[in-house]
Amino acid sequence: MNSPTSVPEPGPQYSERTHAAAGDDVDVLGISTGKEEFELAESALDTEVFGEDVVAKAKDLISRYPQSRSALLPMLHLVQSVQGYVSQEGVAFCARQLDLSEAEVSAVVTFYTMYKRKPCGQHLVSVCTNTLCAAMGGDAIYRRLTEHLGEDGKPLGHEETVGEPGQPGSLTIEHAECLAACDLAPVVQVNYEFYDRQTEQGAVELVDALRRGEKPAPSRGAPLTDFKSTELQLAGFFPEEEQTFRADVDGPSAAEETLRGAQLAEERGWTAPAMADEVALPALEQKEGR
Repeated sequence: MNSPTSVPEPGPQYSERTHAAAGDDVDVLGISTGKEEFELAESALDTEVFGEDVVAKAKDLISRYPQSRSALLPMLHLVQSVQGYVSQEGVAFCARQLDLSEAEVSAVVTFYTMYKRKPCGQHLVSVCTNTLCAAMGGDAIYRRLTEHLGEDGKPLGHEETVGEPGQPGSLTIEHAECLAACDLAPVVQVNYEFYDRQTEQGAVELVDALRRGEKPAPSRGAPLTDFKSTELQLAGFFPEEEQTFRADVDGPSAAEETLRGAQLAEERGWTAPAMADEVALPALEQKEGR
């Protein structure tokens, strides 16, 4: 019998799958146990931290993919729908559910900016500061909002929150790279819903309304909800009981400016030249010494 491996507290932040898979005894929170007992302890831990409903949703996600690890991205959104960010507990939860190492999960979490490592406010406000939006006023909008939402003369920083994270009226602000709406620049998103053609004053009025508990209608797309609800939708779970929800989501999302090029081409009979079936690749220039 191998020597037991102790699990450092807090338990939700640690996984000993390598030992359990090998059949070693593992000491989980002071209880020496074999592989089956260890897995039962892990399952109980996940239920205790995230609840039976979330564990059931995680199993649902896994069932949607031929390989379980493919469910990692939506499962991280599921974690954010509960905690408002991806905590170390959330990383461990995903690792256990998908039989991955915590290092593999952390590598994904830290690669994508949509997964937050600090608790978010009730609403996530994203200001596009990429080239076109910046030139059209995005930088000025971001600067104005950070000053407006800051306290004691100190501007609010990137991914910082005003108010108590997760509580009504709390906001997290971030400057974002291209939000794919250059034709409607400058743009702001709230929980990934678009507010097009923004001005400094309009953006201030928007965040003030959010802080008062209002939900101003986006320029297009689905009606505004809070950050955690949006994350649940991104995980792939929708409130079926709301009869109008899918109709709203499936409604028009393209603006007139977005479609104008296609409309002009149709009106004037413009078409792109067809590519020949056989196209020879260009010759590569030979490098010296080869």
